[in-house]
Amino acid sequence: MKVASFFSGAGGLDLGFVNAGFEVVFANDNWKGCWETYKKNHGININRRSIEDIKPHEIPDVDGFIGGPPCQSWSLAGAMKGIEDPRGQLLYHYVRLIEEKEPLFFLAENVPGMVCKTHQDEFNKFVNSLKKLGYTTNYQVLNANDYNVPQDRKRVFIIGFSDKFDNEFKFPAKSKKKLNLKDAIGDLEEPLPALNKNKPNKAKDLAIFNHEYMTGDFSSMYMSRNRVRNWNEPSFTIQAGGRHAPCHPQANKMIKIEKDKQIFDPETPKPYRRLSVRECARIQTFPDDFIFYYNNIADGYKMIGNAVPVKLAEAIGKEINKFI
Repeated sequence: MKVASFFSGAGGLDLGFVNAGFEVVFANDNWKGCWETYKKNHGININRRSIEDIKPHEIPDVDGFIGGPPCQSWSLAGAMKGIEDPRGQLLYHYVRLIEEKEPLFFLAENVPGMVCKTHQDEFNKFVNSLKKLGYTTNYQVLNANDYNVPQDRKRVFIIGFSDKFDNEFKFPAKSKKKLNLKDAIGDLEEPLPALNKNKPNKAKDLAIFNHEYMTGDFSSMYMSRNRVRNWNEPSFTIQAGGRHAPCHPQANKMIKIEKDKQIFDPETPKPYRRLSVRECARIQTFPDDFIFYYNNIADGYKMIGNAVPVKLAEAIGKEINKFI
């Protein structure tokens, strides 16, 4: 079955669906930082315009739409402007193209804030707009750690099927084992720090592609919480910014000295450092042969943090494939 991908980024969602038996025949993202990575890993020339400017005839006939509209508008950690934010309005351009192309199914992924009380009315409006188009719509907040991903990461998945289908879609069952940091990155040797101004190292100098980490100060916001998890725990959520990447589990957990203020343990056996780009990719379940291309290491973290974990996408894709 063929799918069209929107807000594609590096293509974690896309790779998961390919692993589940789908073929991605169209991809779109207007952020130039992901274009080379997507092209070289997926072999598709990505449509580079905003979804606002895409016309239906540009999209080939497909069985499904998949995508994760920008989440900042709905994030509990952000301004929570929702549909009042231009980025939040991109959701309805996704609906516009669904109406025009009439795929058998669609998937939209976003942060759990989208279904919180603040945005409940707007979320219901969104779901109802899809129902009016003839789609039976289900949504559920999933934690990636329940689906073979070594990370606590909660996201809402909204999945709709044409009302041609009579049976009810069920989200994938949770995996029996929960993976941890040791499972994900325990075999990796020490990475290299980024070069001056957080420029990437030469590939030949790295033990494995993208195994380098951002350097620089840790902000007061970063130091307001513990940023270290032990080897036997899943990672914190991998965010779309290197400044906020969790610290490697080689160090002790941080010490709270007062409300919203923590310090690094001076007696830690090994120093504190941010996870490398490759370590974040492993935690997001990208395979090691998936290479991220960037001129600034921050773009590597951004691509990875914005992605849907590959194994979670694969689990959902398999259920959709089975359902259809």
